[in-house]
Amino acid sequence: MRSWSESKKAKPHIELIPMIDVMMFLLVFFVLISLNVIPSQGLKTQLPSATTAQALKPQTKAIVTLLPDTIQLDGQKLTIDQLLQNLKGQKQQGQNLSIIINSDKGVAVEQLVQVMDRLRADGFTSVSLAARKP
Repeated sequence: MRSWSESKKAKPHIELIPMIDVMMFLLVFFVLISLNVIPSQGLKTQLPSATTAQALKPQTKAIVTLLPDTIQLDGQKLTIDQLLQNLKGQKQQGQNLSIIINSDKGVAVEQLVQVMDRLRADGFTSVSLAARKP
């Protein structure tokens, strides 16, 4: 009887180099995002400085961004009437709604006062201005 020798089967093994490449890409993206090299959603504004600026406490809040030609609520471009309707909808869902106005340095004081006046006239009492420490 004739017998053939069995061919040697290659043992399965895990390729480490592609796995290391994937981990390095994940690490690079994590570092870039944490260092704000990749910009987040929203508009860049230059906040005015205030020596009495305080850190925000966790709360139900809505961030209104004012630019010379734009009003935004949490990144959505709106008119003043749409802004008030959205804020009224958020206020019905939660008990207290704090509104933070993130106004650019180039915004006219008149526009800022008009927005604040409309907010207070519609019953929003907790309105704050965002500032950064110098």
